Amino acid sequence: MSSPWDRYATASPDDSREFLVSVELYISNAAGATLRKPLAKNKKSDKRDSAGEDARLKEKASSTWLSLQRGLNGAGHWRSATCKLLEEGERCLLNVYVDESILYQTVYIHLLNQSDIRQAETSLFYRKDCLGIFCIAGQRWTPSNTAEPLYIQFANADTCATWQALLKSYAIPEIYGRWFFPLDGGSYRPSNNGDPNDGDGGDVDVSCEIHLNDILCSRTTVKRGLGSPDWHESFSFPGLPPFENLDVVVWKEKKLHKPSILGMTRIALGNFRRGDTVEGFFPVMQAGSIGTEVQVGDLRLKIRVDEEIILPYSSYAGLLKTCHARNFLDWMSDLENRLKLKNISTHLMAIAVAKNNVIEQVQKYASREVDNSSTSHQTLFRGNTTLTKVIELCMTWYGKAFLEASIGNVLRRLCAEKVAIEVDPVRSGKSTKDVERNVEQLIYWCQEFWNQIYSVRTECPNEMRILFQTIRRLVEQRYNRPDPTAIDTNTNFRWQSVSAFCFLRFIVPVSSIPIYLGFVQVCLPPLPVQRSLTLIAKVIQSLANLNATAQKEAFMRGVQEFLKNSVPAMIDYIAIVSTPVEENPPPHTSGNMNRHDRLNVVNALRQRTSKMTVLDRESVPILPHLLDIPKHLAIITSAVIRSSRDLSARPRTGDDVDLAVDEFCSKCFEVEEEALRRVSQLATKLASESRRPSVPDISATGTDHHHDNVPHSPLSTITSTVISAAAPPRRRKPSRPSTAPSPTGSSSPSRRQMFFNDSLTSPQTFTRTIPNDQRAWGGHMKAPSTDSVPSPINRDIPIPVRIPRTTEPPDTDDAGKRKKGLLRGILRR
Repeated sequence: MSSPWDRYATASPDDSREFLVSVELYISNAAGATLRKPLAKNKKSDKRDSAGEDARLKEKASSTWLSLQRGLNGAGHWRSATCKLLEEGERCLLNVYVDESILYQTVYIHLLNQSDIRQAETSLFYRKDCLGIFCIAGQRWTPSNTAEPLYIQFANADTCATWQALLKSYAIPEIYGRWFFPLDGGSYRPSNNGDPNDGDGGDVDVSCEIHLNDILCSRTTVKRGLGSPDWHESFSFPGLPPFENLDVVVWKEKKLHKPSILGMTRIALGNFRRGDTVEGFFPVMQAGSIGTEVQVGDLRLKIRVDEEIILPYSSYAGLLKTCHARNFLDWMSDLENRLKLKNISTHLMAIAVAKNNVIEQVQKYASREVDNSSTSHQTLFRGNTTLTKVIELCMTWYGKAFLEASIGNVLRRLCAEKVAIEVDPVRSGKSTKDVERNVEQLIYWCQEFWNQIYSVRTECPNEMRILFQTIRRLVEQRYNRPDPTAIDTNTNFRWQSVSAFCFLRFIVPVSSIPIYLGFVQVCLPPLPVQRSLTLIAKVIQSLANLNATAQKEAFMRGVQEFLKNSVPAMIDYIAIVSTPVEENPPPHTSGNMNRHDRLNVVNALRQRTSKMTVLDRESVPILPHLLDIPKHLAIITSAVIRSSRDLSARPRTGDDVDLAVDEFCSKCFEVEEEALRRVSQLATKLASESRRPSVPDISATGTDHHHDNVPHSPLSTITSTVISAAAPPRRRKPSRPSTAPSPTGSSSPSRRQMFFNDSLTSPQTFTRTIPNDQRAWGGHMKAPSTDSVPSPINRDIPIPVRIPRTTEPPDTDDAGKRKKGLLRGILRR
């Protein structure tokens, strides 16, 4: 397989190994105590800056204390900083400077795992394009002796993605079996993902914080008022290190009072069956007297835990060939209809994006759908079909910067100014003059939104332009009426078909509910502001429909003049965004990464990956979309295996679709067998190593096998179940590996290190001495419980749970913070 980095042009012939980037750095008060405060060039400008974005995060501090710093080791602030990445032989250092010359931290990237470098969830700081770097003792230098993660924000998504790939290329991939399978650089890679969704709360103004392994990962919005609030907010945490517990801390607040912890629920993620969604009520417990706990309420949560085995890219050759044999939209439709798979659309699309034919395949599928459609022009593209879902995915994939440029600034300004507009006299109960003033205010803000949207029309990405042009031309061909005497002679169908995607499914939803894509911060706007957004969204959608007269509500007729005057500009807008250009327009941002700097990074990545082993190379995400094709294929495989358990019980028609789905399932089972073979091989080799009289420590001392002088951690003894090499395999269908267990079977606590179906080999128990800091790495070879979710009542630590501990256990690298296990050393080899 040719390297995916070959598609990028070489920046320069030199072998530069120093990279610079300007960032925003989060510094807590605890960490910033050793730093001098930033120089004040102009007191007036500082005062003006204090009323900017960060000040808006703390609106009305007298009424709410739920601000950014809560749960992040006290108050903190953001400062401009410079990151310098230096490669020094086998080492890679990330120096972070503030005020251009003060060294804040030095992070030893070569000692980190790739899972220690993760994108921060937007709700954590209400900022986009943030990376979190999670270090333990010995992995960085800092004068403040802090144990906090390092959070840095980049100028834009492109720079963030580029540096994420660069940093991960120097970090250690989590790979099993490095010593035993040197040809590929190991046996397989693990992948951990958590997806909790919040539900109900208590009878006060509340918010929730989500902690994974005692580290704050995200927070919900603040729900105000009485009753039992519903958040309906989803959080996804991809690329996690080994995880144990999920804690949801519920905070309550009242006016003029500091917020306090209402309670906490702890959920042990190890007992969740991988890939299945668990929904239910979890008790919220509050610490009582003398070590007791009292239940103060319940949280309704939906949680899914994914943990996959990622094989080398070559192991998916058959499945990949089958994927490319048909349009990926056909696979999406057929797998959803026949196997009830609804969560793999993004992964199938990622494969098409990697092959660079996603737009072409969408065009072909759209042509077929329009030709075979029996609906009228008024309902075309209005339903939720496979085509509309994929075009929505494409707009989200390619159009994030365009969406931000279109409405981001004006939307945040409206929310910051708390603009309250109500033109319905029944709702407002105000006089006619007050209603007229509100109509004028509505027109003003509609004009502000429309002016901003129209001003960036030329910045629409070319991928979106091609799709919009395809839709427009298909409608022109299908609904072109040559008969001038026909009753329906509307010539706007072609424009309305484009606006049905660009506005109805892209711009307008964010205008009315901005928080879900991170366009506003801290919490949902107050109800009067939400009402203003709803009214503006209605007007903009009416304009996109090119209909200036059809207003259902009488009180909305005051905007007809604005609509009538703006229709020509809307037609011009739709014409431009549905006309491709030869070169993709530049994104709307002043902080673009310098082209030379970007090419320098890409060139370095190409040179570095060319010298890596197979699994190491494939663990580096591919720019510009940070694609990991083996990971996407692994997720698809696991989903198909789980869904095909009862495939024989479903009705079959014997048509071509059934045959195609059968072929797809067959290829997935071939991948499954390869995964089981590799797991069995690795376990067999571990068993043979354990039977030697003198067992060498297969773990890397410290965090990098290049450093041999790191002292060993204290030892402890554990009991594990392994595979006997002598037992012959039986001729039974192998079961799903532990990362996606079958419905039957669960492991007891004493047998969680490794668990295999007896169809491969017979298990035997042995006792082995390993370092304390080498406990189980995520249990990728265990079988999680399939029938229970532990109660959060019995916990090991008291409430409240706060963010990273500031002290480390003596004489260990971090024995209490990271439990690594028998397989952890394999990751280091």
